[in-house]
Amino acid sequence: MSGKEADAAAHRPALSGRRILITRAPHQASQLAEQLSALGATPILIPTIEIAVPSSYVKLDASLADLSCFDLVAFTSANAAEAFQQRAQHLGIAPTPRRIAVVGPATERAVEAIGLRVDLIPPIFTAESLAEVIVQTVLAEVPGARILLVLAEQAPATLRSALEAAGACVTVAAAYSNRVPEGSLAAVAALFAEPQNIPDAVTFTSASTAGNLVALLEASGHALPDSVVRASIGPVTSRALNDLGLPPHLEASEPTLDALVGALATHFQKDKNLR
Repeated sequence: MSGKEADAAAHRPALSGRRILITRAPHQASQLAEQLSALGATPILIPTIEIAVPSSYVKLDASLADLSCFDLVAFTSANAAEAFQQRAQHLGIAPTPRRIAVVGPATERAVEAIGLRVDLIPPIFTAESLAEVIVQTVLAEVPGARILLVLAEQAPATLRSALEAAGACVTVAAAYSNRVPEGSLAAVAALFAEPQNIPDAVTFTSASTAGNLVALLEASGHALPDSVVRASIGPVTSRALNDLGLPPHLEASEPTLDALVGALATHFQKDKNLR
């Protein structure tokens, strides 16, 4: 490579020429795609989850009708906050929770977007850390506090179990469900059928995106090559990848899209410098 070629290569965007698979739900993928494109990457959008209605709204509807009896409402995702508001509007209810806790900044922004104020957010954006904060504040003030958890239908019982162990009276209300989108199986099969199509990296933004991609690959007769960089948005997603036998090659410094894109840029910039 000549000096001019080397200089030009050094000044290319950090993700120039990289093909990166995005597995987020369709309504959430565009922001990540735009950020990756801005750094020179070619995003490949194949959602492994999409948001659907839960099998029943009975618990959520009853909780919305009697919201004043809860000492705290906790949201475990931005989707939960948005679905909560949509259901409240459907029922003609203007929800005013006494206190609100969220698992992280993305959920906080979603709560604020529906006109509510967040009172508690954990220092580490995980269900375990959220449980600790609630125990140390709400349950310390009100032993046996009534807590409403608004989450996905398939959400793990981690938060509920920790709060009940600390003496809380917990109600779990499913606000939405995650499902695999139609067409994703064929898209995954086509992407991994030919070596030249295989992406340089894949982003995982939740445990569901990890589990569902692996299931789609298995159903299409493929496996995720180790050469594909596995990029995790945070510790919960990384734990899911580890459980699947696919530990992440990199994890964002905090569970945000900015940090995830930054981690990818740093990884591939180092790789480019080593060449």
